[in-house]
Amino acid sequence: MVIAGANVVEQKLLAETIEAIVVERPEPSADEPQNLCLDKGYDNPRSEEAATASGYAPHIRRIGEEKKAVDTSKGHKPRRWVVERTFAWLSKCRGLLVRYEKNDINYLGMIQLACALLWYRRLYRLTQGKPKVAVT
Repeated sequence: MVIAGANVVEQKLLAETIEAIVVERPEPSADEPQNLCLDKGYDNPRSEEAATASGYAPHIRRIGEEKKAVDTSKGHKPRRWVVERTFAWLSKCRGLLVRYEKNDINYLGMIQLACALLWYRRLYRLTQGKPKVAVT
């Protein structure tokens, strides 16, 4: 995770963000390249170069390009709501909504703790009332 101040343009952090990805991804091939979708804010040579250098095939909407109609017949639906929902959940944590932590490491720890609490509460709700399975 990359943490920066509100006065830092996020396009400048693209290379650092790609390097900070912890999920292992399969090796890109000619048949199945690794795609990276970016919005119009990343329409500059620096962002395209950072994505290409990391082995991604960048898909950047160009400035001035018209919005395309989304074909939902194949089951590819926009999932922006997942991100917005998660931000809404995290905004209920006062320590994250107003950044009291001066140190980046402490703030990152607060984010991780908040995410762990969200998952714990969700798992508790899902398993509440379910029969306990004994492990032998």
